[in-house]
Amino acid sequence: MSGWAEDVFDVLVSAEIRQAAYVPDMGLKKLIEMCIADDAMTAVSLTTEEEGLALLGGAWMGGDRGVLMMQSSGVGNCINMLSLTRSCEFPLLMIVTMRGQDQEFNSWQRPMGQNAQEILGLAGVCARMIEETDAVAPAVASAAEEVFATNARIAVMVHQKLMPIKTFGK
Repeated sequence: MSGWAEDVFDVLVSAEIRQAAYVPDMGLKKLIEMCIADDAMTAVSLTTEEEGLALLGGAWMGGDRGVLMMQSSGVGNCINMLSLTRSCEFPLLMIVTMRGQDQEFNSWQRPMGQNAQEILGLAGVCARMIEETDAVAPAVASAAEEVFATNARIAVMVHQKLMPIKTFGK
C-alpha cells in the first residue's frame, strides 16, 4: 500500500520541489519522512492545512517550488485560502490522501472525504482522484509539470484503498 511513496518522492525531487508543507498523516508518513531526510528540501509541519497555502505562496515568491501534503479532512480548512492561490496566480501542487471512502470506520471522515474532490473543483483546483498504486507517481509528475509550467492549481488525490486501514485501536 505504501509502494507509491518512494516513486512520488523521486518525482518531487525531479520537479525540483524545495518546500514540503504537510499536516502529519499516516497515509503520507513515509513520503513525509523522505522529505524531512532530504537535505535539499525544507519540510514544514503545519498546525493547520491552510497555513500551507501561505507558506507555498511565500516559497514561490522566494523562488522555490513546493508541495502541500494533507489528508482529505483538511480540504475544508483551506477553502478561504484557496482564493489566494487563484487571485495571485501562484502554482499549487497538492497531494491529498483520502478518508471517508474504502473501509472507513470513522463516520465523521465521510462527509469531507466524499465531497473533497468536488469542493476543490468549486474552489478552482483541478482535483484528480488516483485509484491505482502504479498511477500515483505518474499523476504527481504530470501535475507538477502542469502546475509549474502554467501556474495551475492541481490536487492529486490518493484514494483511501491505497492507504493502510485505520482504526481507533491502532
